[in-house]
Amino acid sequence: MHEPNPIDIAARASGEPTFREVGVGPWGETHPREPRPDNPQSPNYSPRYDPQLLDEGDRRNVLDRYRYWRVAAIKADLDQRGRHDFEVAVENWTHDFNIGSMVRTANAFQARRVHIVGPHKWNRKGSLMTELYQHVEHHPSIAELVECWRMRIAGEIAATQAEAQAAALHAHWAAGANDARAVAAATSQVAAAEARLRELKAAHVIAMDIIDGAVPMETYAFPKRCLLLFGAEGPGLSSKALELADDVVYISQFGSVRSINAGAAAAVAMHAWIAQHASIT
Repeated sequence: MHEPNPIDIAARASGEPTFREVGVGPWGETHPREPRPDNPQSPNYSPRYDPQLLDEGDRRNVLDRYRYWRVAAIKADLDQRGRHDFEVAVENWTHDFNIGSMVRTANAFQARRVHIVGPHKWNRKGSLMTELYQHVEHHPSIAELVECWRMRIAGEIAATQAEAQAAALHAHWAAGANDARAVAAATSQVAAAEARLRELKAAHVIAMDIIDGAVPMETYAFPKRCLLLFGAEGPGLSSKALELADDVVYISQFGSVRSINAGAAAAVAMHAWIAQHASIT
């Protein structure tokens, strides 16, 4: 019989690992002196709360501010607080874990939308339920996805141009009425609309792949509004996806393999956008 490894003995004696408890227990135990917030008669009532979670506790992997909230309420709050201006798409990924990992990362970085291209029906276990809080769309082909995305951008440009024109007209009439406060407010609206227009007109489809002529991500300035395309491990993106992209960007690597894990590559690229554009508070 082998002698126990001294490291194993020391580890057991230390009492580690010890894991902290995640989440909260039932409302009555956690807040014994407070009325339940799902009771319309309570001063702290809100329809956002889930009665079952209040009864049983909430051990989900969510921020503390969302404890006991319904899934739909969390998703609506993320929309209201404002999602980031990048979207991500995966083309013909076949590994469920990679798709789930990408969706989970998209939730962490608050991507505007997630697009899944191709016929694969993925098993959502790898996303740990985070797909419930995301806007996930399915597309039969990369061409259909890119066309829909460009049409959506075109629609937003038209709406923003109309908003800018209306604000400019309001400023003109306010100036005629000598209403300085209204002029200032309308002028600010014009400036904000024009800034959004510049971002929308600079929107790009970006293919993340290692091919000749691609730009290293470390030197690339991501547009604020963009669609990031990710291909399957090994073969990468299809020739059609590369043809439709405005730019092709690659993640610099220094080992012997051609590509890193697809889910990891998506996470690295999303964080690169975050580093350039997200407001950290």
